[in-house]
Amino acid sequence: MDARRRYFLFLLIDSLIVTFSVFIGYYILIPFFPDNSLTMLGITSVILLVNHHLFAYIFNLYHRAWVYASVRELISVTQAVSGSLMATIILTYLLFDTVFMRLMLVTWMMHLIFIGGSRLFWKIITYEMNGRRSHGIKMTRTLVFGSGKGGSILIKQMLDNPEMGMNPVVVADDDPAKRNMELAGGVKVEGDRHDIGRLIKTYDIKKVVIAIPSLSKAELKEIHELAKTEDVDVLTMPNIEDVLSGKLEVNALRQVQVEDLLGREPVELDIKGIEDQVTDKTILVTGAGGSIGSEIVRQIGKFKPKQILLLGHGENSIYTILEEVLQNKNDDISYVPIIADVQNRQRMFEVFEKYKPDIVYHAAAHKHVPMMEYNSREAVKNNVIGTKNTAEAACHFKAKKFVMISTDKAVNPPNVMGATKRMAEMIVQALDRGCKDTTLVAVRFGNVLGSRGSVVPKFRKQIQAGGPVTVTDPRMTRYFMTIPEASRLVIQAGTIAEGGEVFVLDMGEPVKIVDLAKNMIRLCGFAEDDIGVEFVGIRPGEKLYEELLKEEEIHPEQVYEKIYRGRVSESSLSLIETQIKAFLSIDEQEMKERIIQFVKQENMNPEEIGQEHAS
Repeated sequence: MDARRRYFLFLLIDSLIVTFSVFIGYYILIPFFPDNSLTMLGITSVILLVNHHLFAYIFNLYHRAWVYASVRELISVTQAVSGSLMATIILTYLLFDTVFMRLMLVTWMMHLIFIGGSRLFWKIITYEMNGRRSHGIKMTRTLVFGSGKGGSILIKQMLDNPEMGMNPVVVADDDPAKRNMELAGGVKVEGDRHDIGRLIKTYDIKKVVIAIPSLSKAELKEIHELAKTEDVDVLTMPNIEDVLSGKLEVNALRQVQVEDLLGREPVELDIKGIEDQVTDKTILVTGAGGSIGSEIVRQIGKFKPKQILLLGHGENSIYTILEEVLQNKNDDISYVPIIADVQNRQRMFEVFEKYKPDIVYHAAAHKHVPMMEYNSREAVKNNVIGTKNTAEAACHFKAKKFVMISTDKAVNPPNVMGATKRMAEMIVQALDRGCKDTTLVAVRFGNVLGSRGSVVPKFRKQIQAGGPVTVTDPRMTRYFMTIPEASRLVIQAGTIAEGGEVFVLDMGEPVKIVDLAKNMIRLCGFAEDDIGVEFVGIRPGEKLYEELLKEEEIHPEQVYEKIYRGRVSESSLSLIETQIKAFLSIDEQEMKERIIQFVKQENMNPEEIGQEHAS
């Protein structure tokens, strides 16, 4: 039924209820009012009818979606009925100098019962016409974990919207006070997280929805492990604040992702400190089209800088991030795309001279270990010379901060990529000592989940193709961090930098790549035997285990939550420049060996050097 017909239907029903309730109430109370005339009752009835429609308009009784009626709608009915009765009592007294209070009280109760009942009856009829209960058996039997606001809204949405294809049959919640409570539609709370396995078997559950978006990563991982059995999908609902604010629908459920299980709790940033440095400033991000660079652009935009310069060598990636930020733009930030190669010193100086950036986030680099083993000269030109060009331009044009993105592969590097990134760190440290107006720092962290070239997208493609998932070695271990977390910590590290530091981000516990592969297979709804895991051998330049700092480099105290200051050796800029010239004058194979040897020697402490000479 359309809205117009529903409006007139409720108008007619209410008019009949209001008109005849006075007479019905009178005949119920005849022993107490033998002398009252029908004329007085008729006038009272007309007054009440007019007042009712006036207050029904005020409290909007005829333009509500009664199929979704709740306590709020019941309160509106009560307010409208009470208001109309009070107005009728006053007018009746003015006309007849008397009021039938007992009759008014009975009429008030009848209005509440019949008008409220008509709405409830409409909700029941609509509910049954949708066929929700009759189709429930055909829908996916679902367990909801969480009986709070999110769980209640989700269950109501499932019951009212058959399109979701889920039939909520049982709820689990860790709060003992909620045990045996019934939520919307009579769905009962029958256990806590440790009962999930039992409830899955008892009720033949095929889907589990985690309806507590505020769960910590550790709790989410635990509940996922308890719920994840064969043929059972585990989903999670969006943040309840996003639902209530209208950003997302409550039925925007998604599969639990590997990022959810491996990520850590978000760090509370020093918003005031970041705003003081970033707001109304010009920010340059090199490698702005890459995974980390583009996320820094997104994150830094929240602090309302005046201008963000998106610098990158590839026009497609810069175009992509520019389109994204312009599409979501709701501020006065100016985004400027700059196609430039950090290896081109003259071009970098032109960019700095024209735009005078206040803060530079240098994310441009070649990062793929096996690729750089085959292209060591390009690794030196991009990672070492490119960093030197950009950092020197920042110093020359007096940028306030220069933050270089480094990697855990710079520790004891057996490969070209790691060695060139360590040389880039050394350049940053050396330049900081002679640069009075610019604070230069490096930030070192491990692998980021979901970045281009990382194992997560690769594993997803292999699983979608039917497998097998290829892992280099069963012992291979890596540190992981989500892209947003890494980017936020980079911004925070730049804020607290004093100059010359190599900050190290707390990456949590290392993860075995084979375990990551098996988790992803299960998260995609397959058994390990269906997809398979194949070991293909370590690639050129790879290490089995990554380190964030050598043991003697670890500073025990955090300078900020999840940020440590590394104690790494430093070299002179003249020595580094001499080595760069020497590297570029020899063939690639010798260059590779010389780079690794140079970095190894420069990073030795005196005790290690003595031991090496002795051997």
